[in-house]
Amino acid sequence: MTREHSKTFYLGSRFFPAQQRQAVWAVYAACRDGDDIVDERSGEAARAGLDDWWARTQAAFEGRPGGHPIDTALSWAAHTYPIPLSAFAELHDGLRMDLAGHEYRTMDDLMLYCRRVAGVVGFMIAPVSGYSGGDRTLHAALMLGQAMQLTNILRDVGEDLRRGRVYLPQTLLTEYGVTLGDLERGVVTPEYRALMEHLSGLARDWYVQGRAGIPCLHGSARLAVATAARAYEGILDDLARNDFDNFGRRAHVSGTRKLMMLPQAWWELRSAPTPAG
Repeated sequence: MTREHSKTFYLGSRFFPAQQRQAVWAVYAACRDGDDIVDERSGEAARAGLDDWWARTQAAFEGRPGGHPIDTALSWAAHTYPIPLSAFAELHDGLRMDLAGHEYRTMDDLMLYCRRVAGVVGFMIAPVSGYSGGDRTLHAALMLGQAMQLTNILRDVGEDLRRGRVYLPQTLLTEYGVTLGDLERGVVTPEYRALMEHLSGLARDWYVQGRAGIPCLHGSARLAVATAARAYEGILDDLARNDFDNFGRRAHVSGTRKLMMLPQAWWELRSAPTPAG
């Protein structure tokens, strides 16, 4: 499931030792399962599906997985590593925002969404990796997850519009002179380009904050997370090369380019001092 739905995350996961890798895949699959419910269903079917997903998740943490392989895998991972159920509770809140058609008026609204649906994944992965640095490292993990989600949003503006979703905050649209009609026409105006440059810059700032915590992870988890982060940030590079046209073309990083990023990720880790504590 991880390999099929997130080639970038899967590439990074390959650097974990076998048991940690299986736990990371279990976490990803459980998160993806909830996300697919809100993306592929509508109305009461989506609400009922999400309620069932949350009940299954709680049961898995209680050691009572049902017959679904994802539940069995998550239950094993949660009892092998100290993965917090509270992180999945926040993810549940974020997925409910999608079902409710939440309006994003301010940047704070968007940041809350990014935290809930992706930032908290850092809280799930860090305990699997093992880490030092306490809350500082967890905050860095949160920022890295948020950076990846903002990258997703910038990549998928056109796709989200077709689903009736607009994640770009109204205050920023107004500030940059971009209207909903402009978005629906799918034309990259100078105003829209400036808005994309602003949000891409913010995402890159979050990547910098997130990468500061990677040296605090234990063992090969450092290279695993650094690889995923470097490849994911590459989506922003591709978006910029395409003049921020995210209406009809999905920015991506090819497999060859991802492999070319590995030496850079390795060298950055080798050069970075490991924080104490």
